[in-house]
Amino acid sequence: MAEPQFPNIRMVMVNTTHPGNIGAAARAMKNMGLSELVLIDPKEFPAEKAVWRAAGATDVLENARVVSTLDEAISDCGLVVGTSARERRIPWPLLTPRECGDRCWFEAAKHPVAVVFGREDRGLTNEELHKCNYHVHIPSNPEYSALNISAALQVICYEIRMSALTAQEGKAPHFDDWDMPPADNGALEHYYAHLEDTLVKLEFLNPDNPRQTVTRLRRLFNRIRMDQMELNILRGMLTSVQNYIYHTDEKMKNLYKNVDN
Repeated sequence: MAEPQFPNIRMVMVNTTHPGNIGAAARAMKNMGLSELVLIDPKEFPAEKAVWRAAGATDVLENARVVSTLDEAISDCGLVVGTSARERRIPWPLLTPRECGDRCWFEAAKHPVAVVFGREDRGLTNEELHKCNYHVHIPSNPEYSALNISAALQVICYEIRMSALTAQEGKAPHFDDWDMPPADNGALEHYYAHLEDTLVKLEFLNPDNPRQTVTRLRRLFNRIRMDQMELNILRGMLTSVQNYIYHTDEKMKNLYKNVDN
């Protein structure tokens, strides 16, 4: 994906203590197509731990900018979103991760945007949050809500990518492509008749009192939406069952005939 928005979206990490988190963040960014990483006064960087955790995303680390203040990191940005896990005395415009992804992607077409992540132990200060246009909150488990910083960054990067894919395709991405077309209704009706006939021949189904068996089987197969190949396989299985029943009946008839003789 070569859209111009990607280089205009930067992830900003403030006073990161553990270099492994920087490496993990670089990996998360590259996974989602982002590359602009800004580090504000990291405690330890460059560091081997960061390289190790970055895996194949060392290019993101090598191109990371290191600055001294948040103002340096966001001075050219038209949109700044700060991550926050706390409720504020004075409410600030708050985004969900999905809204954050949409807004970052939309505005990155016009100007640089930044998403700011705070320190591992205490997040962003109130002063830093006041420099942000919006705050984004990840609605995690309230009984265990503390997200690792690189995990939080991964969530935001994922939502940005989903917004990019939606914009590219004109709709949200889907994964329902299939190798065969679905079975049509006429073919399904032939299959249900074939199935019912086979179950009667097996004496599994009493035609005088079928109860809800066939209805429930219809519901089962309609729910999974068989394709043409799957339906053909099942029709072949039913035919084999019926052939087996027929030949077994013929053998039994011949056996009785020989006994009678």
